[in-house]
Amino acid sequence: MLDRPPPTPSAWNKARNRGRNAAGIVVRRGWELVQRYGSVGPTTRLARRFGAFGEGSVICFPYETIVNEHAISIGSGSVLGKGLVLSAGWGPDQPGLPPDLVRIGDRCLIGRGSSIVGHESIVIGDDVWTGQQVHVTDMNHGYVDTEQPISRQAASPAPVVIGSGSWLGHGVVVLPGVTIGRNVVVGAGSVVARDLPDHCVAVGVPARPVRRFDAERGWLDVDASSGAEQPARHGVAALANQLAQLAQDQAAASREAEGLRRVAT
Repeated sequence: MLDRPPPTPSAWNKARNRGRNAAGIVVRRGWELVQRYGSVGPTTRLARRFGAFGEGSVICFPYETIVNEHAISIGSGSVLGKGLVLSAGWGPDQPGLPPDLVRIGDRCLIGRGSSIVGHESIVIGDDVWTGQQVHVTDMNHGYVDTEQPISRQAASPAPVVIGSGSWLGHGVVVLPGVTIGRNVVVGAGSVVARDLPDHCVAVGVPARPVRRFDAERGWLDVDASSGAEQPARHGVAALANQLAQLAQDQAAASREAEGLRRVAT
């Protein structure tokens, strides 16, 4: 393609080029309108079929699949990106499901191409943001009978909770039975197979905390293999520790000066 000679500047080629440019404008503008009017907002007919659909929230179009929306609740001000898979229950039109089997809180941002597939319970707190292609599920395949295909073996579902204020990086997978605490960062490509505490940074397969916040000791680096902890020495966390120590020293100096002033008077 790069070695092709430029087209001759004939009247026909010029007219054809102008036609292609005009067609491109029409197609792009048309696609913008399709995406705008195909998106699901709180006043649309589809949104009214959800268990709840908060003000200011939107499911961007095109989405991939929405199954049993009557069992899915979405809070206010949340954005669910294009290519989303959102599913509750075991099959389409399943009766008797609670309206919040899958619950997404307020002001969440779910990245493009992500999937949230719940069978028993998935709760995503407020202000949870994710990168693209994140997968959250409360059920997995089992592997007990070596003579049966794994596709025919299902493990029991186990509830998933993702705490408010957390961030899940690109390509994170959250497996059944996991509770992720509040304000947790999960690094890109990690697989969360066990609980993560509040205020930590976790990475890896399976994801393990490599940094956490302690109210008394500040930010701590955690050795993923041994669990040994030491004060963070690098990056923003180390700076935060230094600033916190400085504030403590200044407060102690102020108290000491106040004590001396009172003795003097």
